[in-house]
Amino acid sequence: MPGFELLGKEEKKEILKLFNFKGIPKKSIFSNSSKVKMFEENFAKFVGSKYSIMVSSGTAAIKTALIAAGVKHGDEVITQCFNFIAVVEAIIDIGAKPIITEINETLNMCPEDLKRKITKKTKVIIPVHMLGVSAEIDKIKKIATKNNLIVLDDNCEALGAKWKNNMLGNQFDMCCWSFDGGKTITTGEGGMITTNSKKFYELCKEYKDHGHQNNSKLPRGRDTHRIPGFNFRSTELNASIGIAQLKKIDKILKKNSQYYSMYEKMLKNLDQIQLRKIPNKSLPLGDCIIFSFPKIEQNKKFVKLLKSNNLPTKNLPDAIEWHFSIYWDHIFKLFNIKKNKLKNMFKKSQKILFRSVAIPIYVTDSKKKVQKKINIISKLIHESL
Repeated sequence: MPGFELLGKEEKKEILKLFNFKGIPKKSIFSNSSKVKMFEENFAKFVGSKYSIMVSSGTAAIKTALIAAGVKHGDEVITQCFNFIAVVEAIIDIGAKPIITEINETLNMCPEDLKRKITKKTKVIIPVHMLGVSAEIDKIKKIATKNNLIVLDDNCEALGAKWKNNMLGNQFDMCCWSFDGGKTITTGEGGMITTNSKKFYELCKEYKDHGHQNNSKLPRGRDTHRIPGFNFRSTELNASIGIAQLKKIDKILKKNSQYYSMYEKMLKNLDQIQLRKIPNKSLPLGDCIIFSFPKIEQNKKFVKLLKSNNLPTKNLPDAIEWHFSIYWDHIFKLFNIKKNKLKNMFKKSQKILFRSVAIPIYVTDSKKKVQKKINIISKLIHESL
């Protein structure tokens, strides 16, 4: 599952390097040799991007990228209904309107519905790689190119997943990441934007720092600026944790892959269980495995049996209220969509999600413990059918 499982002496060692001058951090957060800069460079290298900008959270990353993309009041931004609520919050905070698509069997954006939702007001598309699996990138990219639209993808839940043997994060104009406690690696709290565009890099870098252009010829207090900004800077402490965590990511991904394959082998032998559809060119992160039952009632029974055996789920269904648009009436009432109407929207997605369950995979589990869980889960599946 996430990097918090492996927090330990390596992270502590990196943090203590900051406190070698009477308990006060030695290096300024604005220094080019800072831990933030180091983490940005290391992260960009890992995912294969030219530029990387660390911010205070994944939500801050989304909003900053939207600003860099030129989204303004009255614009429309398309994203998907199965998604963390932060994406929609960032859109409305700018004054834009969120337009929501259905998902398909990948549990990600449905390209066919995306086509239907594009209007003259559409400015940006935000596909989200939910729970460790990439969206159908080629199809979305083709639609965006045809309509001359910017795409920024949300990869907060899929650091380490691949597309065409390359790390996710380089396929569109910008990519947003989160490092909270439930992600592949954690910095305690934090986010990142990666891009291969110098234009977007500079705009993101400026916006997250009150608009500062960091003109080397001027002191900071008299620095130049061209856009209004915000304080979405991260800290040396968070970056220090990130540096140590990133060194562990190969171990995390190796364990994820090993244990994912064990679960997959068991589930493939169950005729009535349908594994989540993985796009042909995609390699999943493997921090959870998702499957669905033929009927909603069977899924509910299975989840109840999991709880009675002290076995958790990952977001689906335990945190579905924060990841599915039909529950966000406090947001969509701003667009005159009432609660009762919202509950009856995205019928295709409801049919998929309410039959599905996500089983988390923990990297600190032993192979023996994983096999024990698999045996119990197999038994519970048969009891639920």
